[in-house]
Amino acid sequence: MRIQKDEIDQFFSRYESRFNDALSGAEFDVEQTVNSFTEHFLEASPLGVNAGKNDKNFREVISNGWSFYRDIGVQAMNILSKQITILDELHALVKVNWNSSFVRKDKTSGEISFDVFYLVQKLDGNIKIFSYITGDEQQALKDQGLIS
Repeated sequence: MRIQKDEIDQFFSRYESRFNDALSGAEFDVEQTVNSFTEHFLEASPLGVNAGKNDKNFREVISNGWSFYRDIGVQAMNILSKQITILDELHALVKVNWNSSFVRKDKTSGEISFDVFYLVQKLDGNIKIFSYITGDEQQALKDQGLIS
């Protein structure tokens, strides 16, 4: 079955919802987030390219990441827009413009908007992320005074 834009849109809406559930302290489903990725995947950022494995450690990384964001004051991660480019019957490139809303320790609030590029694949009827490209998140967090 051919990959469709509407199913990619729904996939990222669910991904966003799980992220916000975790940030709000509500019960969240780490397994669904883990299952959003292929068995092996690539991450590219200003730190270089990293090959990841979808294993027990990855589950911990996801949970620790959500805790980190909560601890520095991130309250929501919302998708502002998605640009979906179907590459072939199984693959797509998705540019997601995220908006992160936060409250600093001094109680002032702010937002950071940023893009992440995802490569997704549809196999066995399921869409999964097999690669993503991010900007310099650490520098953006420093610039907003969320980390030192």
